[in-house]
Amino acid sequence: MADLFWLSDAQWAVIEPFMPKDRPGPARKDDRQIISGILHVLTFGCRWRDCPAAYGPRTTVHNRVNRWSPRGFWKAMLAALAKAGWSGEATAIDSIDVQAHRSAHGGKGGARTQAIGPSRGGQTTKIHALTDVLGRPGVLLLTPGNASDVTAAPAVLAEGPGRIRRLSADKGYDADWLRADVRAERITPIIPGKRGRKRGIRHDKRRYRERWRVEATFNRLKDFRRIATQYDKLDRNYASDVAPAAFRCRLSPDPSNLLIYMN
Repeated sequence: MADLFWLSDAQWAVIEPFMPKDRPGPARKDDRQIISGILHVLTFGCRWRDCPAAYGPRTTVHNRVNRWSPRGFWKAMLAALAKAGWSGEATAIDSIDVQAHRSAHGGKGGARTQAIGPSRGGQTTKIHALTDVLGRPGVLLLTPGNASDVTAAPAVLAEGPGRIRRLSADKGYDADWLRADVRAERITPIIPGKRGRKRGIRHDKRRYRERWRVEATFNRLKDFRRIATQYDKLDRNYASDVAPAAFRCRLSPDPSNLLIYMN
């Protein structure tokens, strides 16, 4: 029982207003209990059938993820949380590859890749993230592991929850067209140039250090064992795992951590 995870009163006070209400059908089980169970499974990496009974029926915990996933509920909740507390004075964008387990292959959908593709680490899924000035994840986008960072950047930025003033990114985002696009949106790009450039690129080295916050976000996300390895056959289901883990990062109870989120 000591290893069980429960959302605190303060954490639940932030999440509860975003829960769906007035839905048809029978009354739902206690939302706080079920979502705590979901976060337990994501953290410990166990099978859904091994979710402790203290969180309620394991089928209910799994069904809550399954039924809300096609509706985009988890992604919408993360977007709402991000919009409510977004601080875009200094943002950062980056991506990380996640190894796809052999059980993740073979999802229904014909030729669709389900956000799994070949990369240096084998078959992987790439998580693209946009974080705000406190390192809180505001956008999470999945692509196959062989997708280019700079190519995916416009889609990530398009989902930004609010105003962005500065955008820090590493050399993988070095492209003249991307700089022109973000400047057109009145965003200051802080992106160093690649070595092979004929003309050097100047960037604010001091402010470029702000990019560490997105790396810290990925470190936090990989603390969740079901995020650190991709087990789901459908990309929408994996996205529905990543989103609750992300807003768990936003609800960190550690006041010394810059990923803390509280209205």
